[in-house]
Amino acid sequence: MLKLFSVKDKQKQQQEANAGAGKPGKLSAGELRIQKDMAELNLPPNITISFPDGKDKLMHFFIAIRPDEGIYRGGKFNFEFNIPTGYPHDAPKVLCTTKVYHPNIDLEGKICLNILREDWKPVLSISSVIYGLQFLFLDPNPDDPLNKEAAQMFVDNPRQFEQYVQRAIHYGTYINNVHFPSCTA
Repeated sequence: MLKLFSVKDKQKQQQEANAGAGKPGKLSAGELRIQKDMAELNLPPNITISFPDGKDKLMHFFIAIRPDEGIYRGGKFNFEFNIPTGYPHDAPKVLCTTKVYHPNIDLEGKICLNILREDWKPVLSISSVIYGLQFLFLDPNPDDPLNKEAAQMFVDNPRQFEQYVQRAIHYGTYINNVHFPSCTA
């Protein structure tokens, strides 16, 4: 007589053993999508990407943006990307790791970019986010600020704002009792 339950138990134990032995499984939808995004990524020379965990670990990486025009020209601004398992349905988590005097980036590195929040859609890609970040350095938005002091300075005295930014980038400086270290490219 065949004991059906013992056969099923053995099959289940074998599957668990195979899973625990590190045998490769299927990639998640997010991992497949990030592979596609990375394959299609075409960065300009002023933007670089690095993978601290190795090039096969695509769910965590860094982007460096070096604006070559605008108020932030000459600076190098680093961003850490963490891709959630629910990607592309969930937006990437992005943090600016360079302390910068910017209306849309607070002192903790949080970024006010609509496509990282309420306007995220699964059709957007990592490329969309990178170009959105680049645009923040070309055209800061004082109407939706995270750093209200920087936004007010940008509106009230744009010339002084640009001087502060350039001084911070090239030499490091204190602005409103906060130190902004040099971040030249």
